[in-house]
Amino acid sequence: MTEQRAEFVALARQPGANRRALCRHFGIAPATGYKWLQRYAAEGPVGLQDRSRRPHQSPAQTAPAIERAVLALRAQHPTWGGRKLRVLLARQGVQPLPAASTITAILRRHDRLDPAQGAGQPRALRRFEHPYPNALWQMDFKAGWPCGPGRCHPLTILDDHSRYALGLVACPNQRTATVQAHLITAFQRYGLPDRLLVDNGSPWGHHPAHPYTPLTVWLRRLDIAVSHSRPYHPQTLGKDERFHGTLERDLGRQPPRPDLASWQTAFDAWRQEDQPGAPP
Repeated sequence: MTEQRAEFVALARQPGANRRALCRHFGIAPATGYKWLQRYAAEGPVGLQDRSRRPHQSPAQTAPAIERAVLALRAQHPTWGGRKLRVLLARQGVQPLPAASTITAILRRHDRLDPAQGAGQPRALRRFEHPYPNALWQMDFKAGWPCGPGRCHPLTILDDHSRYALGLVACPNQRTATVQAHLITAFQRYGLPDRLLVDNGSPWGHHPAHPYTPLTVWLRRLDIAVSHSRPYHPQTLGKDERFHGTLERDLGRQPPRPDLASWQTAFDAWRQEDQPGAPP
């Protein structure tokens, strides 16, 4: 392109050149041709190079102070995205409050999104969401963490519609009685779900020869349907698995805790922090 402009300018600057005819020959408007002649006269060959098309003024551009606030919050919460950070900005009284998509764009512009996590990338799987709270709960145990001489087994219960963490409990084991006790607490606080989605592990395991366990029988007596994920398809419990990933990044890399009570204290604080817009 620059070579064509240089050729046009060289021909147009010759004595007696018909500049309008040259414009037609090169397929440009007369105004464009005279623009290149003026730039060449003022700057020489450098004036024929492409210039930035960025506007001189961007009235809708996010203010630098807001960008700094976004980046500061992201540094404090490196796993949080635009929606959660927007809640904290609102609490700080930031005005004008940027949209969640704007915050995500700021994070992307400053390389704060990890490409390995697929941030901002198209999803390969189709997302589904139940139409109202308590239509479906997802429940699972996350892989255990060191806890004194034993292990802490985090039991997670998530509402499919809102993604609200209904339960995050430090359990000493994965037995039926333990899960049942914590489910009773959740039922008393949030009501009964229409259906519970679980995997095929203990204590809600599913096998064609033994389709029911004491826990699933108890749930069916409460008129709660129970569904199991397909074997080796963790994406069926995708929302809970995603929750486990965030939990692991935020708490799993910390030093081991001495007992279940200290784990539960950490869980309770993290659960409220990770859901800044949710009620306690």
